[in-house]
Amino acid sequence: MESQIEQPKKYRNIVTEKYDNVVGVATLNRPSALNALSSGLMKDLLGALNEFEEDQDIRCVIVTGGEKIFSAGADIKEISNMGSIDALKSGNLDYFDEIQKIGKPIVAAINGYCLGGGLELAMTCDILIAGESAKLGQPEINIGVMPGAGGTQRLTRAVGKYKAMDLILTGRLVSAQEAFEIGLLSRVVPDESVLTEAKRVALDIASKSPLATKVAKDCVTKAFEMTLRDGLEFERKSFYLLLGSEDKQEGVKAFTEKRKATFRGR
Repeated sequence: MESQIEQPKKYRNIVTEKYDNVVGVATLNRPSALNALSSGLMKDLLGALNEFEEDQDIRCVIVTGGEKIFSAGADIKEISNMGSIDALKSGNLDYFDEIQKIGKPIVAAINGYCLGGGLELAMTCDILIAGESAKLGQPEINIGVMPGAGGTQRLTRAVGKYKAMDLILTGRLVSAQEAFEIGLLSRVVPDESVLTEAKRVALDIASKSPLATKVAKDCVTKAFEMTLRDGLEFERKSFYLLLGSEDKQEGVKAFTEKRKATFRGR
């Protein structure tokens, strides 16, 4: 039976909860606007993720849009009258980079449309799980602009130059299966199983050493920002660092004693 507690803070544009006391779940909650990513929603989401980051009980986080849609993208009404200087001053696109700085692993649970800024938000997460009927894409070119919240960068790193060019320059949508085949998704499951699978994965991650998961996430992220030589050095030092942790001692002891380890993040 799922164990939940009241959300730690009331947000206008998202709903938060704890699952099994170790997984934080943030659900985008603007159904009438297809979960369009207004500045208010992004501010709420970052606030909730930072709360989960500070909560010592939470070891993994899920971001989802619910059963029908992840997010149709940017709030067109909000940006329709926004000029270049206004957009620069607002700093709304900075929310995406701040979300990627969260140290705890984040699983995106994707149903329905995941478009434009919605896909850019999903790509700030660490594991992407989608339902079979999900549709993903960067259709910004169709309204005379381009991805501005990381689409040209994170998508290219995920699928390579030529697939990224295809998606960004045509604005076409891809099925979950095609997205999986080109490396944009971690897993594809039946639509009704998306959140269940995300919770299963999150609980699995939550059972590991929180120190190790945080450092491993950091190392993988650095792989896209460093040369191979620098990345290997960073990885090696991170490995040495974990050797001195209590979690490492507990993990080795549990392995030799053939029991489940109890990690405390120390």
